[in-house]
Amino acid sequence: MLRMSFLEHLEELRSRILRALAGVGIAFVACLWFANDLWRIVSEPATVALKHLGFQQKLVQITPMETFSTVWVKLPMLAAVFLASPWVLYQVWGFVSPGLYRKERRWAVPFVLCSAGLFIAGGLFGYFLAFRFGLEFLLGIGRDINIQPMVSVTEYFDLFVNVMLGIGLVFELPVLIFFLTLLRIASPGFLLRHSRYAILIITIIAAVVTPTPDVFNMMLFAVPMCLLFFVGIFAGYLLTLHREHRQFPWRKTLYWVGAILVVIVGALYLVLPRLGYHFIAHWPFFKR
Repeated sequence: MLRMSFLEHLEELRSRILRALAGVGIAFVACLWFANDLWRIVSEPATVALKHLGFQQKLVQITPMETFSTVWVKLPMLAAVFLASPWVLYQVWGFVSPGLYRKERRWAVPFVLCSAGLFIAGGLFGYFLAFRFGLEFLLGIGRDINIQPMVSVTEYFDLFVNVMLGIGLVFELPVLIFFLTLLRIASPGFLLRHSRYAILIITIIAAVVTPTPDVFNMMLFAVPMCLLFFVGIFAGYLLTLHREHRQFPWRKTLYWVGAILVVIVGALYLVLPRLGYHFIAHWPFFKR
């Protein structure tokens, strides 16, 4: 085991923070070259929502510095955080790994890949689903009472950042649970026994993070978060089995999961047409 003094820990922490910031800085400079293209991608949910609602498909600049600070400073920084997330997470692992056993340090590459992948997946989930539904709901509230939405660049981007980063961090829940199991702070059995409290906390977090007050959008956040919680428990359970030199029955589990999926798909195929729905080739894959 590698042993370090308190001051050496502080020096290592300082070094890791500087390296992480340097990675974000390099990614920021790279993202500056594509600032305009990035803004077209970021503003696309707003233009689509305004188009669906029948309003003018443009955001509004209120102050002279608004577009510059948003498009050329804040947006590249947000993109740099996502782009440099594997490097930042690698630095986090590099700081924590000296406190682990040699065998447990081999989890470095899976940790970085899974953490960065989940963070980016959370951002994609927010961009393509949660943010679009929430934004169209918010902009359409006043349509029938003679209210014309005037969305400023700054207010729109602030909401976008809150949703993207919030969901991205929430998607790190399996990694957090796995980390707690790896450090022996929590166990899969303990988390499973107290899962009802976790579901309550997840529902509260979803209500806070959701940009709209309706139940549908809150469930759009809460259901994936609950699934991620149980995925984290399953990952911790696999780690526990590995420590105890036991094998997980993958073949039997995949057999039952496949059978359940076949039953669910068959039930949907038989029931939904009777309720007036038919399947389509894109999300949400069926409509009335």
